[in-house]
Amino acid sequence: MTFSTLILALGLVLVLEGLVFALAPSRLEDLLRALTELPEGARRLIGALALVLGVGLIVLSGVIAGS
Repeated sequence: MTFSTLILALGLVLVLEGLVFALAPSRLEDLLRALTELPEGARRLIGALALVLGVGLIVLSGVIAGS
């Protein structure tokens, strides 16, 4: 992975995060309120699943790029 790829990935994350804040701030507040009502174990599970999915996508992109 080159430095420019890392910068590109970070930029894409910021674009997606920015879209949520810019287009649906009230929905984001609702989501955060709902997350606070979830038990800590459920929030940890959601975080772990997101982490595994993210790593899986990174590995998949490497496999596709290597083909």
